[in-house]
Amino acid sequence: MKILVRNLARTTSQDELTRLFAEFGKVQSCNLVMDKDSGASKGFGFVEMPKAGEAKAAITNLNYKMIGGNKIRVKNAEDKNIEDTLE
Repeated sequence: MKILVRNLARTTSQDELTRLFAEFGKVQSCNLVMDKDSGASKGFGFVEMPKAGEAKAAITNLNYKMIGGNKIRVKNAEDKNIEDTLE
């Protein structure tokens, strides 16, 4: 299941995000979206977890959690939202 994570602190690393979600199960992939000009994080990313139950537990437990001084937003990444977010 692909998960969209928004409102990340710009200082949150991909490794930190992976470890955060790994508390709930296996993380298949984790990708922070980076600004191609500056190389800095854009403040959102995607996490893929192969087991739906683990992914849903992560979404439930991490949505609106304070991470790095920001209240992150976590939800199932629907295909149409992914394309809208990347534009």
